[in-house]
Amino acid sequence: MAVAGLGLLIWGGHLILGAAVDLATHFGFSDRIIGLTIVAVSTSLPELATSLIAAVRGEREIAVGNVIGSNLFNLLGVLGLTAVIAPTPLSVSPNALDFDLPVMLGVAVLCLPLFYSGYRITRAEGLVLLGLFAAYGLHVITFTTGMPLAGRLEHLMLFYVLPVLALFVLISTLLAWRRQH
Repeated sequence: MAVAGLGLLIWGGHLILGAAVDLATHFGFSDRIIGLTIVAVSTSLPELATSLIAAVRGEREIAVGNVIGSNLFNLLGVLGLTAVIAPTPLSVSPNALDFDLPVMLGVAVLCLPLFYSGYRITRAEGLVLLGLFAAYGLHVITFTTGMPLAGRLEHLMLFYVLPVLALFVLISTLLAWRRQH
């Protein structure tokens, strides 16, 4: 069953990649947009299913461990193995270095107070994380397609959403700290 599952997973990966490239070509999107949105979401669906099942069954540590482990494996294992096997070095987009990498690091820093405040992630914090992912996806699409909304969205994020987010995380952390002491 494991060999059959691995074979189906590889076959499904080929289908997803082919469909993503077709979508990118059809809508005029760059491969970066498709990789950061459709491919990222579709390849994370098994982790989502595993984490949801674990959370419903009360195994919350498995749910969080699955997400963290999956991301570490994707960054270190998948990226490392891909770089070893690829016939030429992998290129990193300057846009990825200028925007996506700082966002990824910022989300990692954001998770610190969320994880340590009461050692739990509340529904409100989960909604904030989902909202941030939606805003990130919208920004990537509007920015790379040159839509006029991109500048307004960036201004809105920098001057309104991020300060409110910082205040939310601060209050959430202080309330959790007060509950512990």
